[in-house]
Amino acid sequence: MKKIESFQVNHLNLRRGIYLSRKDYIGDNCITTFDIRMKVPNQMPVMNTAELHTIEHICATFLRNHDIYDEKTIYFGPMGCRTGFYVVFKGEFDSENVVDIITEMFKYIANYEGEVPGADAASCGNYLDMNLPMAKYEANVYLKEVLENLSYENLHYSK
Repeated sequence: MKKIESFQVNHLNLRRGIYLSRKDYIGDNCITTFDIRMKVPNQMPVMNTAELHTIEHICATFLRNHDIYDEKTIYFGPMGCRTGFYVVFKGEFDSENVVDIITEMFKYIANYEGEVPGADAASCGNYLDMNLPMAKYEANVYLKEVLENLSYENLHYSK
């Protein structure tokens, strides 16, 4: 069986950052997937499902209401390993092109107040599994430790 691309990334050398995961083409249209890596795989404790779920709800809502990225956002969701998220945008981008929107999004989460969007029984299949204080904490740590100190190594997979 063919090994998928994300399993071919050497997770032993992977740092926290924003990585171009893949570019796919549907006709002339490019779809770009990014790996938003918040935790060092197999070294740092992973996020619990409650904060992961909360970040997912806030980010998906943020992107789909953004003045520029509303029409570009195809998907935002968690990695099964709970070390980060995937975001899929319509268009051809590199990691450097999305630093500003990812930073803006994590500042938004870190400062978020109010009800978590879609955190009710009619809107979500597991609405009780939410933790806004921990989501804000995780977003703030990622913002301060990673996004405000990005280098080439945090934007490009090592070979």
